[in-house]
Amino acid sequence: MCLFASLLLHKQYKGFEDAKAVIESLKNKGVSAIGAAGFCWGAKVVVELAHINAGVLLHPSFVTVDDIKEVKAPLAVLGAEFDHLSPPALVKQFEEFDGFVKIFPGVAHGWTVRVQS
Repeated sequence: MCLFASLLLHKQYKGFEDAKAVIESLKNKGVSAIGAAGFCWGAKVVVELAHINAGVLLHPSFVTVDDIKEVKAPLAVLGAEFDHLSPPALVKQFEEFDGFVKIFPGVAHGWTVRVQS
């Protein structure tokens, strides 16, 4: 499925609402440390989750420097050398905030969920 078709079927706000419900349920069960990992547009969902203790953004999409400024939890941002959705120049700007940023050489957007040749 192409990215455009996937985005039409799987809305970010739905992912955010689903994740919020899971986090709330975990907190109600006494879980006190919660982390989240977001792949592609799921990275935007992670930065919108205000009540997590840590997050990982893997080949993020649609995440801006302003989004990262609002995150209070430490983040690891794992980018790709060849990424038109989140170019390395953008991802490197995320280093200014509380977290870890690494650009993986020789890989393209989506590298964390598919085999690289």
